[in-house]
Amino acid sequence: MNRNDIEALLREIKDGSKSVEEALDILHDFPFTDLGYAKIDNHREIRTGYPEIVYCAGKTTEQVIGIFRLMAGKKNNVIGTRAGREMYDAVKDIFPEAVWYPEARIISIPFREIKRPDNAIAIITAGTSDIPVAEEAAVTAELLGNNVLRIYDAGVAGIHRLVDKLPEIRKCRVVIVIAGMEGALASVVGGLVSSPVIAVPTSVGYGASFGGISALLAMLTSCSSGVTVVNIDNGFGAGFSASMINQMK
Repeated sequence: MNRNDIEALLREIKDGSKSVEEALDILHDFPFTDLGYAKIDNHREIRTGYPEIVYCAGKTTEQVIGIFRLMAGKKNNVIGTRAGREMYDAVKDIFPEAVWYPEARIISIPFREIKRPDNAIAIITAGTSDIPVAEEAAVTAELLGNNVLRIYDAGVAGIHRLVDKLPEIRKCRVVIVIAGMEGALASVVGGLVSSPVIAVPTSVGYGASFGGISALLAMLTSCSSGVTVVNIDNGFGAGFSASMINQMK
């Protein structure tokens, strides 16, 4: 239930088409619904503008389906992150309209169109190996109602690949930079654009990259102003934050 639904319900009470008792029945689980294994935050979209998004890793398929069933019943757009193919197949059996984004590992069940702003989000990767994290960011941003410009494999080892795309990047309101190894790309981009830069360190790299720690520390200590950093491999967090910035009035 979103803000528009609440306003419509209030109008129905006012014009007499719904009684107060009927409205209370609709709103009885308005703050959250307790499924036993999960408490679904039905109030989140009204507070933040976005419905709750389901982190599927670590949950059983039955738990994910139960959560999706509840959210779909409220006509919320459903997004599940870090989901495998087997989980998607099970969800698809119950929700034929479910969409699978294999590289992003995201399941979506759309119910209503989200109006997209004219501004775009640029997503740049240092290498091809960073694309799965980039796709998680890109698909998250698109499902939240944003236009996305993808620029993949444009790392500092061949900086001309990035420079070639600078005119397009500079038109974007937010830039997400995704890199493993030494994570230098975020600092380079931060020094070339006037938009906020969200840096995503990835676990891509040889042994001394320590599973993304080297890139994380490099990005956190970036000398470029305006670079902020999310956690290692957290494409979802970057896409969500970029969406909030891109859709600010």
